[in-house]
Amino acid sequence: MPETNGRQSPIAGEALGQSERFLEFQERLSRVAPVERPVLLIGERGTGKELAAGRLHYLSRRWQGPFVTLNCATLAPTLIEAELFGHEKGAFTGADHRRKGRFEAADNGTLFLDEIGAIPLEVQEKILRVVEYGSFERVGGSAPVEVDVRIIGATNADLEAMAARGTFKPDLLDRLSFEVLFLPPLRLREEDILVLAGHFAGRMAFELGRSTLPSFSDRAVQALETHGWPGNVRELKNVVERAVYRADGEVIDAIDFDPFRSPFDLIQAKPVAAIAGAVATPAEPEFLPLRQAVAQLELSLLRRALEKGRFNQRQAAGLLGLSYDQLRGLLRKYRVRL
Repeated sequence: MPETNGRQSPIAGEALGQSERFLEFQERLSRVAPVERPVLLIGERGTGKELAAGRLHYLSRRWQGPFVTLNCATLAPTLIEAELFGHEKGAFTGADHRRKGRFEAADNGTLFLDEIGAIPLEVQEKILRVVEYGSFERVGGSAPVEVDVRIIGATNADLEAMAARGTFKPDLLDRLSFEVLFLPPLRLREEDILVLAGHFAGRMAFELGRSTLPSFSDRAVQALETHGWPGNVRELKNVVERAVYRADGEVIDAIDFDPFRSPFDLIQAKPVAAIAGAVATPAEPEFLPLRQAVAQLELSLLRRALEKGRFNQRQAAGLLGLSYDQLRGLLRKYRVRL
């Protein structure tokens, strides 16, 4: 079995969709998969970068070799070098035996480096050597170790800006960017939202031992289609699975985008019309100062979105085309308390 760092193979993930953007991305991925060159995957959190990396591997000529993954953001900078290249016995305190790293584990296969922007500069130099010459030395060693590894990197950071600031090696960026694939966010894949929602709902129903597939009410469909999905497919999966397990019948009507919202807040909720008094004026003059007019407009839109979203802040953010954090910033700006 291919090496996947102890997790299920990404080839079994949710590569589902029918939107034009999704199909274009899959076509570009399939075209570059057989080419023995590095690939960079750029995308927001939750867009499925590891899934895309797995598809690149299993559609390549290396599909029978190991697929090794490492999330570089989960390790302290001092540990990344040993994790990638291994170490010799006695290389540092606690190194009581030789240990192979991820590059050796991925020999004749693919190494997926998630959050590649988190790798320290000194380790980037060693990765560059592997890309150029196919060899490296273990930590604490001097003998060269030769490997044949295809590297796939992923990030949501701006690597070009990092290279300009000197926090990412330009030479390494040049070597890794033979092809750069941008994963489309879910908010730009409108046609895929209900396709994915139906898939996640059916799978959750099966997991719960239910004999019938759930369906969504018109209200639930509208909520799903108008939400902004800042967490992309990962967020959609959580939202739908939560709705299925909470539903009493076959039809899902209630969609909860914010599991952290306290139910006690609803008891004390006040009409949003009562919160605009600090800015609203009883009689508007012909012209208002620009800042005051903008404030009134923003408060009016906030009020309408919150009322339409039934005071669900994530749903209101989706209606306004904002992220959840952006909406929270506006609520704090105008001292809105729900």
